[in-house]
Amino acid sequence: MTVFSGPVFDMAVKQFGVIADHLDIPEDERGRLLMPKRAVTVSCPIHRDDGSIAVFEGYRVQHHLTLGPTKGGTRFAASVDLGEVAALAIWMSWKCALVGLPYGGAKGGICVDPSSISRLELEALSRRYMQEMIPFVGPHTDVMAPDMGTNEQVMAWFMDTYSMYQGRTVTEIVTGKPVASGGTLGRREATGRGVAHLARKVLDELGIAAEGATAVIQGFGNVGSYAASELHRFGVKIIAVSDHSGALTCRSGLDIPTLMRHAQQHGSIAGFSSELCCDPDSILTMPCDILVPAAMEQVIDATTAERLQCRILAEGANGPTTPAADLVLADREQEIFLIPDILCNSGGVVVSYFEWVQDLQQLFWTEEEVTRREYEILDRAFAQMVSRARQDQVFNRTAAMAIGVERVRAGKNTRGLFP
Repeated sequence: MTVFSGPVFDMAVKQFGVIADHLDIPEDERGRLLMPKRAVTVSCPIHRDDGSIAVFEGYRVQHHLTLGPTKGGTRFAASVDLGEVAALAIWMSWKCALVGLPYGGAKGGICVDPSSISRLELEALSRRYMQEMIPFVGPHTDVMAPDMGTNEQVMAWFMDTYSMYQGRTVTEIVTGKPVASGGTLGRREATGRGVAHLARKVLDELGIAAEGATAVIQGFGNVGSYAASELHRFGVKIIAVSDHSGALTCRSGLDIPTLMRHAQQHGSIAGFSSELCCDPDSILTMPCDILVPAAMEQVIDATTAERLQCRILAEGANGPTTPAADLVLADREQEIFLIPDILCNSGGVVVSYFEWVQDLQQLFWTEEEVTRREYEILDRAFAQMVSRARQDQVFNRTAAMAIGVERVRAGKNTRGLFP
C-alpha cells in the first residue's frame, strides 16, 4: 500500500522497474531507491479579495537527501495531486544524478488554477504555502524553484517569507528568483536554451544542417518559447507551435521574436493570427526534423508514437512519453533520436544549481559564464548517455536513467542504512 497514486506516479514506477531490471537491482533494494523519503500535505487558507476565506491544498515531496539537499520546482495548477508531485520528484532525482549535481529530487505544488485568483490572492497563497513549508525546507535541506504556474515573482515572495522567519535575508532558499533579489543571469532562459543546444548537437551528429531544418514546439511557456527562440537563432524554421489556447503553423517558418512578444504581452499565442491557426491535435505528428513536447506529461502515447514524423524527439517537458510509447520508440530508434527528458530539460536545474552556489558564495557570474558552464555539463552528460547506450545496446532513455539510478544507488550503498 502507498499514499501515492495516479497515472503519472504509475508511469514513474514502471520506468524505474525497467531500469531496475536492466541493472539487476535486488528486489529488497528497490523500495528504498524508489519511494520518497518525505511527503508533506498542507492546507493553505487565504482571504479572498471579497473578504471570504478559501482553503487550497498544497504538497511537497522530497525523494532522497543522500547526495545533498533536495531540489525541485513548485507547481500551481488545477491538476496537481500528491501522486503527480511524487513522480516529478523521483524524475528530478535521476536528472540531478545524471548531470552530476549534489542534489536529490523534490517537487511541490498547490491545487489551484492561477488564472482564477487575483495577484493579491496569488501573493497571499504563495506566502502561506512557504510559511507552512518552513519546518521542512532550507538551503541545505530542500531548495525550491519555479514550475508550471509559478515564476520569478512567486520565488521572490517565497524567499521573502522564509527570510522574514529567519530574521535575515536568505537568498539561497529558492532559485529562479529575479536577478535583483539574488537570482542568476541566464536562469529564465536556461531550460529552453538547453533543449535547443542538445537538439542542435544531435542535428550535427545526424549530418543535418541547422540552417533550414524544421521544428515543431508543443507548449509555448517558458521552456517552449525559449527553445523556439534559440532554435530560430540557429537558423531552424519553427513551422508550428501550440499552447493551451490553440496552435499556429507556417511551412516557411513562424516569426518567433514577434510571437514571443505577443505571448508575453497577452499570456498566450491566442490572437496572434487567424490565418495561421491549425488543429492542436495535429502538432505532434507533423513532419519535421525536431519535435519538442514542452507542455504536460503523457502527451505521446503508443498510438501517437507510431505516427511521429520527426527525426529528433527533444523532450522539453517532464514525462511527455508513456512507457507504452517508449516500446514503440525503441523499435524506431534508427528513425527517431530521443533526447530523454531527464537530460533534455536539465538545463534549468543545472543553472538553478549555479544560482544556489552564487547565493551561498555571494559571488555572481556573467551570463556568458553561466551559459558556457551549462553547456559543458549538458555536453558531458550527453556523451555519457550516448556511450552507455552503445555499450549496453539499449534505448537512450534506458541509458540515461541507468546512469542516474546507479549514482543514487551508489550513494545510498556507500552511506549505508542508518539503524
